[in-house]
Amino acid sequence: MMEALLNVSMNSSFDVTPLTRPKYLYAEERLWSIQASTPAWPFIIVFGLVSNITNIIVFSKAGVKDNVSTLLFSLAISDIAFLILISPHACFWVIWTFTSSPEMLRQPLADYERSDGVYPWPFHYQFVFGLFYWPAFTASDLSTFISLSLGVMRCACVAIPLKFKAVFTKSRTVKWVVFLVVLAVALRAPVLTIFRVTPRLDPATNTTHPYVSTVNIASMSRINDIVNRGFVIWFNYVVMVSCVCLLSYKLYQASKIRRSCTNKTSPQSAQSMSSTDVQVVKSVVLVCTIFILAQLPLLLVSLSRLLNMNFQAFGRLMGLFGLISNVALTCSLLNASVNIFVYYNFNSKYKAAFLSLFRSSNTTNTRESRTN
Repeated sequence: MMEALLNVSMNSSFDVTPLTRPKYLYAEERLWSIQASTPAWPFIIVFGLVSNITNIIVFSKAGVKDNVSTLLFSLAISDIAFLILISPHACFWVIWTFTSSPEMLRQPLADYERSDGVYPWPFHYQFVFGLFYWPAFTASDLSTFISLSLGVMRCACVAIPLKFKAVFTKSRTVKWVVFLVVLAVALRAPVLTIFRVTPRLDPATNTTHPYVSTVNIASMSRINDIVNRGFVIWFNYVVMVSCVCLLSYKLYQASKIRRSCTNKTSPQSAQSMSSTDVQVVKSVVLVCTIFILAQLPLLLVSLSRLLNMNFQAFGRLMGLFGLISNVALTCSLLNASVNIFVYYNFNSKYKAAFLSLFRSSNTTNTRESRTN
């Protein structure tokens, strides 16, 4: 869907002659997905911003002292960056949904700029729709890489517990996060460079306005499809699923060892994990599982585009493409918003700092009310 409007933006004029629209499938299903998903996006984004700001404050209060807390702190920052950058794009969809007729919503998104009766933006709509879209998903990629690192580090901790602390130090973890930032930007560089803000004359008013145009969008989008929506997303998914399977197996082993030790009333085996390690592994497994579930729609889009050329912005399956894309964006927003529940229930340090933060806040408010 994104490429459809960007292509129109590059070649469009102010002519509003109605287009001859090609028939495409799943138009009603796409309409339903738009009307069902977009009203929820503002609430998810606001909750995500509040929850991740809370995560940053709590982790700062608890102390970012080891590799896991460093990665979780970085994950909260990258999730906030994604939610902030994707907000203009989500706002476009919300406004378009509530200001357009059902007939307009059924039409290809590429018809938007050339149609009558659309929302009268005071500026070129691409400033909200497209300009921050790829930077947002660059931040989302960073969150993906950090989640992947969490899974791999926990697997290493289970596999080489004696060498783990010496290999994965906090300073090395910080350097690794910086490398991941550079990697995320480098991989998205083709689509991060397609936008140009240029002046454009509006013949209707004879005034010049800033205008967002695109350069080399077809070739850059193709590179992005092959690299990021092809190789990278499948590599991340396979590694993440492998980590979750291994960690889940280790949790099962640890529970069996604990039960056998309890039944024999003997000291625990050296192979069993401490209760703290078990909680950390559980939290990492849940964070990775949330990522796996959230990535399923994107994987479906990636695989479908490889198998069927009609499954894209201008194909006959454009309606189905739009439907799954809406679901994928909703899952991405949820993925960036719900980690607070995992941390609170499975991270004892986080929970203690969280409760301490709100207790101190309540104590301060009580003292102020007594003083007044």
